[in-house]
Amino acid sequence: MSETGNLGGRVRRYVKAGRAVGGLAARVAGERYLGVTVDRERHAAELRAALGGLKGPLMKVAQLLSTVPDALPREYARELAQLQSDAPAMGWPFVRRRMATELGPDWKSRFGSFERKAAAAASLGQVHRATLDDGTAVACKLQYPDMASVVAADLRQLRVIFGLYARYDSAIDTANIHKELSARLLEELDYEREAAHMALYRHMLRDEADIHVPPVVPELSTRRLLTMGWLDGRKLTAFEDAPVETRNALARTMFRAWYVPFYDFGVIHGDPHLGNYAAREDNSVNLLDFGCIRVFSPPFVKGVIDLYNALKDDDEDLAVHAYETWGFIGLDREIIDILNIWARFLYEPLMEDRVQSIQEDNSVQYGARTVGKVHEELKRVGGVKPPREFVLMDRAAIGLGSVFMRLRAEVNWHRLFHGMIDDFDVDALAARQTEALKAAGVPAAA
Repeated sequence: MSETGNLGGRVRRYVKAGRAVGGLAARVAGERYLGVTVDRERHAAELRAALGGLKGPLMKVAQLLSTVPDALPREYARELAQLQSDAPAMGWPFVRRRMATELGPDWKSRFGSFERKAAAAASLGQVHRATLDDGTAVACKLQYPDMASVVAADLRQLRVIFGLYARYDSAIDTANIHKELSARLLEELDYEREAAHMALYRHMLRDEADIHVPPVVPELSTRRLLTMGWLDGRKLTAFEDAPVETRNALARTMFRAWYVPFYDFGVIHGDPHLGNYAAREDNSVNLLDFGCIRVFSPPFVKGVIDLYNALKDDDEDLAVHAYETWGFIGLDREIIDILNIWARFLYEPLMEDRVQSIQEDNSVQYGARTVGKVHEELKRVGGVKPPREFVLMDRAAIGLGSVFMRLRAEVNWHRLFHGMIDDFDVDALAARQTEALKAAGVPAAA
């Protein structure tokens, strides 16, 4: 299929998605102003069908939103959570043109081999396996055409959805959520930035023998083409029935892969999606996608530890200080108590020095009940506006929790956590962060 033809199909799918969002607008307006009852369950399924056919960045945002508690009504979050990341790959004519545009007409001569069929395809691009002249296996990640305008259109649709949500539910002010998702998604279009993120992660995790980050091949990479070392591994789902020792080892490695960078350098990977890592037979883990990375100020990281200690020691003043450090404003004691319900849910596995699953009875029901309680209480008191920085930190915690549940892992999370924070020093973190970001060419925290 030609690039033009595929783009035409993409436009048609966007029209379909636009109609679905427009239909949502009409139905919500009817519910609010005319007393018309909206079948949210049915319309949420229709919206998922429209976005699922799209397979674009709006689908990626929808996946993310489905795991951010209260960002969308529960009916929509449940349906959008079913969206998959695997997208139909674009054909060889597109691949040939993209490679020639990025590396020149003689691009084939710069590889030993290049597979025509995509090894993987997702929302923003697709990956082809190739080899260098010396036989080294590499992965070439190609960005789809005209993605900047596609992302801009997606973000406009997202603003409409958020605007509709605000009309009938005041529990969460979504303004900062939209700003944060917009910034991160636009960054994902810049593969040169992603290459810098990969260099940053290779630096931060250089002492973690069980975590692998592919090296970038800079001479074969551009803003829309990222060439990196190929890492063999299998999807985590292939290990769901492995012996418990294997599943626990994978969980411990995943925990360190996400939180060593956070507590040692103030950096977090904001998208623990199953397609973004793979596991090896020796229980080590490959990290494969570095588009959605967030750099936090050192005081913000200290606030995360402060809130843990506040909950552990029942220190209300320290809890208030932690929330204010994160950027929450206009908090009174009642809102603090409500936020603490959610915080205790997240921190609970870290509190007790014992082996346990990540959640009570290792099911989603406990989390759903907690979300529901927080939602109703926030509506009652007039709602809250989460700061931008909170969005991806919360996303990482929930996303990783779902991975640990899927593995049915039983680990001493308390000791894993304390192994990272017991010697925490905010000034030392600041120094490490400055050095690492400068070495990798990554901008400091916004």
